[in-house]
Amino acid sequence: MGAEVRLGDLKREGHDQVERRTIGAAALAVGAVGLGCMPMSWAYSASRQRGDESLRAVHRALDLGSSLLDTADMYGPFTNELLLGRVLKERRSDAFVSTKVGLLVGDQHIVANGRPGYVKRACDASLRRLQTDVIDLYQLHRADPEVPVEETWGAMAELVRAGKVRALGLCAVGARSARRPGARLHDATVRQLERLQQVFPVSAVEAELSVWSPEALQSLLPWCEARGVGLLAAMPLGNGFLTGTLTPGEGFEPEDLRARHPRFTAEMMAANQPIVVGLRRIAARHGDDVTPAQVALAWVLAQGRHVVPVPGTKQERWAAQNAAAAALRLTPQDLAEIRGLPAAQGSWE
Repeated sequence: MGAEVRLGDLKREGHDQVERRTIGAAALAVGAVGLGCMPMSWAYSASRQRGDESLRAVHRALDLGSSLLDTADMYGPFTNELLLGRVLKERRSDAFVSTKVGLLVGDQHIVANGRPGYVKRACDASLRRLQTDVIDLYQLHRADPEVPVEETWGAMAELVRAGKVRALGLCAVGARSARRPGARLHDATVRQLERLQQVFPVSAVEAELSVWSPEALQSLLPWCEARGVGLLAAMPLGNGFLTGTLTPGEGFEPEDLRARHPRFTAEMMAANQPIVVGLRRIAARHGDDVTPAQVALAWVLAQGRHVVPVPGTKQERWAAQNAAAAALRLTPQDLAEIRGLPAAQGSWE
């Protein structure tokens, strides 16, 4: 893994619009804004999930240099990887493929499986669905409490040595459930990362980071920065709230994760509107065509050179708008204003 990884010829016309960032000791090169593919087939507004529209969104993102495509075998389950495989069959050299392993979806529940044999079989299945012979970043979605995490990570490291995977990452999006009373959100994640580093290098950590959920700045981002580990910022638009396009009280479809999210009750959405108002005010200073969503993404990008926001969308126009945020440079005044915005109400505690 010492050799530098460069993904395809992204310098040809139409493929150099988004700045590039590197993550991990192997200098994995990706577009500064990625594309979260989960909403295309999982957890958000099922009635609006359309395969052809999602394919256009992926192609548009790649056209603009948003090369990091973030998926998981559990999304669907499996259908998200199958959808991306249709794109990768034609454009593998344009993409940086990040997928995840470790969670199994049942009829009414999700369970962790970190057994080494399962991890290896799951990787082979993901490779088939994605129609590729190598996964650029293979992430452990959740640690299995029944299996020492070192054993799971060791099996994933064997996949790197076998040439099936280029780099390994850890998904820390579910860190709230493992939080100890009085502890910072990601303290447990950092302890886990220290254990993993003893087995095989961690190239990236995926964790929630946004204007209304900045907890990763406390301990997780400093840990990553000190080691050159990339931070993939999940939910950088606050599950859509920071775009300013959601109306309090409008409601969500039953299977939409926001229908059970404590910050998406009508009361809490109304209470948190000052955050969107502040982002909109900053956007207006940068031009009529700048949106609150782009300001929110630019804030994430400003947190460090190894930070890559991965906003999810299933629509081509939002993929293009998100990619354009890489060119937005916030001023010290902008950043100070964002620091002064009220903290989000409606916690998970």
